[in-house]
Amino acid sequence: MKGQEWYQADDVAQEYEAKRFSRGGQLIDRREKEAVLDAIGPVDGKSVLEVACGTGRFTVMLADRGADVVGLDISGPMLHQGREKARSADLAGSVEFMRGDAARLPFPDDHFDAVVAMRFFHLADTPAAFLAEMRRVSKEQVFFDTFNRFSTRSLYNWALPMGSRLYSRWEVDRLLDGADLELAGDEHDFVLPYGFYRKIPGSLAAGFRSIDTAIGASPVGDSLASVSYWDARV
Repeated sequence: MKGQEWYQADDVAQEYEAKRFSRGGQLIDRREKEAVLDAIGPVDGKSVLEVACGTGRFTVMLADRGADVVGLDISGPMLHQGREKARSADLAGSVEFMRGDAARLPFPDDHFDAVVAMRFFHLADTPAAFLAEMRRVSKEQVFFDTFNRFSTRSLYNWALPMGSRLYSRWEVDRLLDGADLELAGDEHDFVLPYGFYRKIPGSLAAGFRSIDTAIGASPVGDSLASVSYWDARV
């Protein structure tokens, strides 16, 4: 899997959120959390698995809203950051963090109401196998995001530490069909790539985001989007 060793480094885990979700990156964090909550709806009492939970941004958010949530990641340092975040939010007893391989999820079939994977498929070397596992352990819903092949994301992809896997709509449809999942909804966003927003102050990013959102709402917006959110049903 791309970047596996890089993401398991202590310094990467410690600096992960500060580098990605400060400055203009704060609006990315808000938009991603909004997408997750919009898709899976009221989570109070739901059992949710977050695959590749990293530092627990979504895991802790879901636990805070009453979900019975498990966060799984292959990186010990990332999981440490997630546990610290849960403790700081007084949620250590409401969320479980596990180290494990997304290709072999340590759960029985139909174990969770919903399975979420954010910032994961751009690193996946065998996305079909990962999605099949997510579908296996979910009895209702699978939600994930992708970075899009024909978008501004491709312009700076080469500069990332390990590169990213980019997807066309046809590739996502094929993945869903192969995993026996039915697409219930999709959203497409961020004409300007994430990397742009991270480099500028939050006050400046808000102005660019307004322009970005206006373009996204136009007839060509979906085709220009660099990020897509996929809501699938079992």
